[in-house]
Amino acid sequence: MRIFIASILLIIAYHSFAQTGPNKYWVKLTDKDNNQYSLDSPELFLSQRALVRRQTQGISITNTDLPVTQLYIDSLKSLGLTIHNISKWFNAVTVETTDTDLLDTISNLGFVQGSEKVCTFKCRLENNFTPAIVDHSKSLSVNTYNYGVAANQIEMFNGQLVHNAGYTGEGVHIAVIDAGFLYSDVHPGLDSLMNSGRLLGTKDFVDGDNNVFDHHQHGHNVLSTMAALDNGGMVGTAPHASYWLLRSEDTGAEYRVEEDNWISAAEFADSAGVDIINTSLGYNTFYDATQNYTYEDLDGNTARMSIAVDLASAKGILVTVSAGNEGSLSWHYINVPADADSALTVGAVNEQAEYASLSSTGPTFDGRIKPNVAAQGKNTYLASGASGYVTGSGTSFSSPLVAGMAACLWQSNRGLTNMQLLHVIEQSSSQYNAPDSLLGYGIPDFYYALLLIEAGKDEKPLKNDLFTVYPNPFSDEMNIDLFPSDSQTVVLEVIGANGQLLYNSEFFVMAGVRNHIVLDSRDIGDFSFYCIVRIITDKKVYKEKVIRAK
Repeated sequence: MRIFIASILLIIAYHSFAQTGPNKYWVKLTDKDNNQYSLDSPELFLSQRALVRRQTQGISITNTDLPVTQLYIDSLKSLGLTIHNISKWFNAVTVETTDTDLLDTISNLGFVQGSEKVCTFKCRLENNFTPAIVDHSKSLSVNTYNYGVAANQIEMFNGQLVHNAGYTGEGVHIAVIDAGFLYSDVHPGLDSLMNSGRLLGTKDFVDGDNNVFDHHQHGHNVLSTMAALDNGGMVGTAPHASYWLLRSEDTGAEYRVEEDNWISAAEFADSAGVDIINTSLGYNTFYDATQNYTYEDLDGNTARMSIAVDLASAKGILVTVSAGNEGSLSWHYINVPADADSALTVGAVNEQAEYASLSSTGPTFDGRIKPNVAAQGKNTYLASGASGYVTGSGTSFSSPLVAGMAACLWQSNRGLTNMQLLHVIEQSSSQYNAPDSLLGYGIPDFYYALLLIEAGKDEKPLKNDLFTVYPNPFSDEMNIDLFPSDSQTVVLEVIGANGQLLYNSEFFVMAGVRNHIVLDSRDIGDFSFYCIVRIITDKKVYKEKVIRAK
């Protein structure tokens, strides 16, 4: 499945009204004076989880957290305007009216700053699925789950090893902002989510109600890659996480109001206390070619939705975003909001872990690496319809795969900030030392990321001052230099990617001098593309990832 949501934003410096759809306008307000809430009592407008997230990550509560002044909203309503959505981050409202004479009246209100001109867009959802053959009789092997059809997309980044370690997303809250979740409430692969109390709630920012199960199934497909728990059928990357299902996309519309819907949905998710937002939506082109985004707009600070992603991140939320499906088209760049500075933008690879030509490319206009990482987005398995599984293609599905695994990592250490989590995922990836515009830092190794996080709880997480390992990658010999502060006996271990102990020995090392150890590859034995060298001292444990040269 591929999703294309193309839109246009023509900025007129916040000095005119933004027509975001038929009879709909984005109105920017000047301030939050006469507000019914105060920053001194944030518990009145933020959930306890939202407050704890800010406290844990050292984030201050600011004016952007305050709701829009109700007096201003009531004043707009009194003019006969219908309030469609409200944004506290941008201090703006989306209003609806058929009376264009009211626009002059609104512009003369003292609390109205104005807005930007926004034109129409085309949204196109394509459903090109191949049914999957599910064999529930396959053995569980040594893994916690029998992943069924999802085995390849999970094992490609060692997700099964993270699950085996006991991390399945439990206690982590994920908001899925999408086009609808048709069939999610009846598909047997999502029974565990629906019946265990882990469905936190639903909200439709298009129709203004709470029913998200009566529209497009794109969100259903996306959700299943994380939340499915059908042992032997399909298991997702975060089968025990909790989920908010939020609809922001009107698949039948051709107007910019969907972007405003997304912003309101993200703000709702923040206030509800979610940890992760996944969005598999993207914007770039329009019917009117003069209104298209240009490459120059992909700077992370131009498109309103990209700015909103950064605002969500500033609140401590990890936002995963699909890169886009235009890799083989004339517009081959990432979409908005994949250009956002703090987004964890996810590209796509095929079943063989090779770049999938559909995946949109970077870098951003200002030269930043995008996508950040990649996961299987070609022939990805997912739930479809009221039962069964299919393969679909698109970064819409690689992004939630990564979001789910991020939830598992966060479960292992709730003290991490969202940016620490993002960076450790990048550092675990296959081409961290040589990122490019196709896959960014590459395919994450989530088990290695878990090792880094566990080391960081009470050890040196990302840098070893005690020892160095070289060359890296290595082929025949691995050299280890140790520089301990105290003379002592240390334990040297080499651990394979699957957790198997490959080598174990004790060495007495002297303080103040270089202690040189050489390991022959024959001493270590066979292992996959990397191993973990672990030095256990009398005070700490140090770890380093070492790659075997091909």
